[in-house]
Amino acid sequence: MKLYYVGVLDNTKQPALQLCAAHELSDFSRFTRTEYGNFMTMISKTVAERTGAGQRQSVEEQDYVVHCYARSEGVAGVVITKDYPHLAAHSVLSKLMDQFLSEVPLATIQAATQDGDVSFPALQNYLNDFQDANQASSIAKIQQELDDTKIVLHKAIDSVLQRGEKLDDLVAKSSDLSSQSKMFYKSAKKQNSCCILM
Repeated sequence: MKLYYVGVLDNTKQPALQLCAAHELSDFSRFTRTEYGNFMTMISKTVAERTGAGQRQSVEEQDYVVHCYARSEGVAGVVITKDYPHLAAHSVLSKLMDQFLSEVPLATIQAATQDGDVSFPALQNYLNDFQDANQASSIAKIQQELDDTKIVLHKAIDSVLQRGEKLDDLVAKSSDLSSQSKMFYKSAKKQNSCCILM
């Protein structure tokens, strides 16, 4: 699970304007990071332009998923992820857009003319804090806890079954032992019956 890109774009313009963005490209070679950053900017602009106001969408591109949430105010939040739950990604987008619109006036957004014109330092915090999907969504966190509990229960059930199998083996051995001891008693009684002491 990885967040590679978090950005806010003005999707009322053609092409969409990247108001602010943060990248996490440490997984890529130093020589290709710039190209990956440019690719992520280009794909985020394309998806933001094609997402209508009030809509959410997720677009798969090779191994990556571009999640977009366009607000009616004319801005769209975009995250690019790999192996990240859709629900958690859209939860990050909702939190991001709510905070962005409460801190940045619409006049500042409308006055922007170039990529990166709007300063929003919290964007880097979103990128760092939500690398773990469980931090993004309480539902994802609960799901992880349920999965962990399920694993523990499976282990407990397996150990109980193994114990049960061992107990079954002991019962079978004891019944074998019991029948052997009865046979020994009978044969000993027969042997002793010929030699009666008086």
